[in-house]
Amino acid sequence: MPVEKEVLLEMYTKMLTIRRFEERMVEEQNDGSLPGGVHTYIGEEAVAVGICAHLRPDDYITSTHRGHGHIIAKGGDTRRMMAELFGRRTGYCKGKGGSMHIADFSLGILGANGIVGGGLPTAAGAGLAAQLRGSDQVCVCFFGDGAANQGTFHEAVNLSAIWELPVIWVCENNLYAVTTPALKVISVEDIADRAAGFGIPGMAVDGQDIMAVYEATEEAVKRAREGGGPTLMECKTYRFMGHMGGKEMLASYRTQEELDEWLKRDPITLFEEDLVRTGAMTKAYAAELDEKIKADMDKAVKFAEESPWPEPEEALDDVYA
Repeated sequence: MPVEKEVLLEMYTKMLTIRRFEERMVEEQNDGSLPGGVHTYIGEEAVAVGICAHLRPDDYITSTHRGHGHIIAKGGDTRRMMAELFGRRTGYCKGKGGSMHIADFSLGILGANGIVGGGLPTAAGAGLAAQLRGSDQVCVCFFGDGAANQGTFHEAVNLSAIWELPVIWVCENNLYAVTTPALKVISVEDIADRAAGFGIPGMAVDGQDIMAVYEATEEAVKRAREGGGPTLMECKTYRFMGHMGGKEMLASYRTQEELDEWLKRDPITLFEEDLVRTGAMTKAYAAELDEKIKADMDKAVKFAEESPWPEPEEALDDVYA
């Protein structure tokens, strides 16, 4: 079934917003404006956007340390995100959480997580809550190839299979866990093949092709909403920048040739070319949109810079553990 033009343009807009947010974040960090570390989502935009395009505001997601793309794709406010990165009181966590702990319960964003595999049990709990309420909400759990080797992965996916929970498990396989190649520590070529061990559907998808992600997600979300239980999706993707920060693109663990090959498959470029070819968008529209998004990023940084710092006496407010 053809996808409506408005949906396609909204997906393109969110992909480009993620890219420009991340680039501006890196620029600010390199200038010394941002405290703490950041993990960029550049190169993986098609995964978050293609999946979240099927979610409602009351559906849930759990995120990772590389989570800005997920937050934006689910409808997060880039001004509040930037303020959080700057450590300001107007940020999502009042400036106390930083890059790896952004959450917005009003949008079903249950939080990014600095612990590898930490979002998996949370997602199982969200799926169980939806099931007990008798709603048709679903939860999408984003996690990386490194988390696929954690005990939390096996425990949470197994539980979701036993109880037929409405959870879509999304492994963003960007080939490296920090600097460790996935192929050296994972016994199967496709992490999606592990679904068979839990008795649930599994599918490996080209994570650079947003329409492939979109179509696969439609099937998984429909199944979950109708009570059919969980699905394991593996999206083959690649981070264009280093594991952490913005300065390192190439390192001893990957070659220039490998990076060049993946850069040819930039998901935004591929989608833009497809939209222009099919007449859904013009080059002029794309250029105008890009300028608007860059201006929005200027506003987000200005909002963050002009926002107040948390007061010292607020340090223990909102601390629950």
